[in-house]
Amino acid sequence: MFFALFIAFVIIQRLIELAMAKSNEKWSKNQGAIEFGSEHYKYIIALHVLFFISLIIEYWLDPELIDGWPAILAIFLCAQILRYWSIFSLGKHWNTKILVIPDAPPVRKGPYRYMKHPNYFVVAIELITIPLMFGAYVTAFVFSVLNFILLYFIRIPKEEQALQLFRPPTQK
Repeated sequence: MFFALFIAFVIIQRLIELAMAKSNEKWSKNQGAIEFGSEHYKYIIALHVLFFISLIIEYWLDPELIDGWPAILAIFLCAQILRYWSIFSLGKHWNTKILVIPDAPPVRKGPYRYMKHPNYFVVAIELITIPLMFGAYVTAFVFSVLNFILLYFIRIPKEEQALQLFRPPTQK
């Protein structure tokens, strides 16, 4: 029962975030935002959908809540604090897509004072902690590796390139 409630919570959380992102996308485009990386966005969506499918199947095949689950849940909850600190720090600029408003200064508040991509760090933590809590070790490993490849070799370089192109002249 805990598994079903927990996964339902996370999926509902993601759906709400997608609705927020869609609203922010509309606002950003009204501000003149240009989208980058749309060719790889479908792979990010696929990774997250397949993560949940894999997790559910792996748990269904061998339902288990590991002994150390409270510690892993605590790590997950700390990651959620960082997630929402990141989202609220970016405000209307937060999105699941790469949208850059030309000449808009980069956000340097909240966790962005300390690191460049805190939300990607949160996702990496989630892709490990959620499956580990339920003994879904294959899902934890496979999707952590796939996420690393997608972020490190595709998403982050594309985002950095987009930001460099449209950073205000005094910040280049």
